[in-house]
Amino acid sequence: MQIVKILLKHAMREWFYRSRLGRSYLRHQMRRHPKAQLQVHTTPERVRITIEELGPTYIKFGQILADRPDMISERFRLELKKLQSTAYPFDDSTAIKLIQDELGAVLEAVFAEFDTHCLAAASIGQVYQARLVTGEEVVVKIQRPHIEKKIRLDLYLMHYIAKQFVKNYPELAAINVVGFIDEFEDKIHRELDYTQEAANIRRFEFMFQNDSTVHIPKVFTQYTTHRLLVMEKITGITPDHLDKLKEGGYDMHQIAVNGANILLKMILEEGFFHADPHPGNLFILPGNVIGMIDFGMVGVLRPREMNFLAQFSVGLVRQDARAIASALLTLCDVKFYDRTEDLEFSLDQLLKQYRHLSIEEIDFSKMVQDCLNVVISFKLKIPSGIFMLAKAVASLEKFAGQLDPTISITPLILPYAKNLVMQRYTPRKIASSIYDTLMDYVTLINTLPGSVNEILYKLKEGTVHHQVHIDDQNPVTRVLRLIGSRVTAALLIIGVFVGSSIMIINTPERPYGLFALYFSSVLILLLLIKVLFGRKK
Repeated sequence: MQIVKILLKHAMREWFYRSRLGRSYLRHQMRRHPKAQLQVHTTPERVRITIEELGPTYIKFGQILADRPDMISERFRLELKKLQSTAYPFDDSTAIKLIQDELGAVLEAVFAEFDTHCLAAASIGQVYQARLVTGEEVVVKIQRPHIEKKIRLDLYLMHYIAKQFVKNYPELAAINVVGFIDEFEDKIHRELDYTQEAANIRRFEFMFQNDSTVHIPKVFTQYTTHRLLVMEKITGITPDHLDKLKEGGYDMHQIAVNGANILLKMILEEGFFHADPHPGNLFILPGNVIGMIDFGMVGVLRPREMNFLAQFSVGLVRQDARAIASALLTLCDVKFYDRTEDLEFSLDQLLKQYRHLSIEEIDFSKMVQDCLNVVISFKLKIPSGIFMLAKAVASLEKFAGQLDPTISITPLILPYAKNLVMQRYTPRKIASSIYDTLMDYVTLINTLPGSVNEILYKLKEGTVHHQVHIDDQNPVTRVLRLIGSRVTAALLIIGVFVGSSIMIINTPERPYGLFALYFSSVLILLLLIKVLFGRKK
């Protein structure tokens, strides 16, 4: 009910200020109070405010959507980037009870010390600091009560709204709104399972076991459950406290290089990376070592996506538009593209903006984003993991740039990229590629006669079917669909109005009838206002 009230409130305000009546009201107010500043939000601002009021699930959804230029316009993306995950802590006594329930024991049996005051609160969990009976300093993350049920309801509503939008506006099917929500659902379910985060930590720990420049916290799997995570506490200085780092005698340049190499190894060697490396998730430890926390959101790259980044990096250094176009088409899994020359020309025009710069001066993350924007303009489908990758690289450049403004990421990427490209041409890889190609031809030769015979037989029997497709973009089809939907909506509203009136007369003690009457009356009033004062098309 709360979600419906929030959506109705903002939808009615948006409709009012976009209607003729609303615009007349604004002009009247401006004439009466010419010096007054009226608080009239733009559509992107109202969308952001609505998302903030809807709660944590929608805020996280909006934050992910802000990194998808293929789905929303730039002005909406810039506004959604302002979303902040502000979460208020829940009751400490409730949290301690939940922790004991997950442990199956009282706190004293596991912890020698336990700070009962919340250390930090997030949208999904709440964090406490403690010391195990074995002496290790740890942080304890407990999931919010009933958060799974709430997120499940939010996701159900998101799916329903998305399907209705696609049904009423078929052109939205091209950007796959429902598919995006499916991806978001998978990500948030992974974040809800703390055993998954523990597995991520163990994987990173193994990845960097021989690297002294990074510290991955130890996870205590014997105490970790689906809703509880116990891990080593990292104490250090966050990268945004530059004064403290300088006072401590840290080497800013070396920290920036270490951070870049850590993320580049994740991306270009392992294809498994921390997807949110912002300063709040990083700590600088003695010896310029970088400690990392919060492994709930990770990115996983397919070999095709890793190869794209390597080919793209080499093409960027060589200022080769053809190589970059080939890398982008491979990324989009397009083998034969009839607009390849146009794509190469657009990329060449983009590269000309950077040709006066040296490799050290090129903003790598911006160049990646600019090229992705070109691909989006050609209506090509980009794998969603690449947008998470672009965000991680942008965070890396920002992190390194704050520590050492003279450092450039592009020269650091190049050795990793060249190594990845060379791996494609090892004797084993070449032999494997030749073998796969030969097997494809053998399969084609074996199956071709049978396929031809089947087609000829169906032609002879007259059982070949033709598929007829009615174009949803046809103006007549769209008008008929619009008329049908409006007639259906009007009948439903009138039905609710009449039914609620009958319910109030027969069963006045039940509140549902009164609510339905008020709700349908408001809708009927809005429709009348729209008919009387709406803008004529």
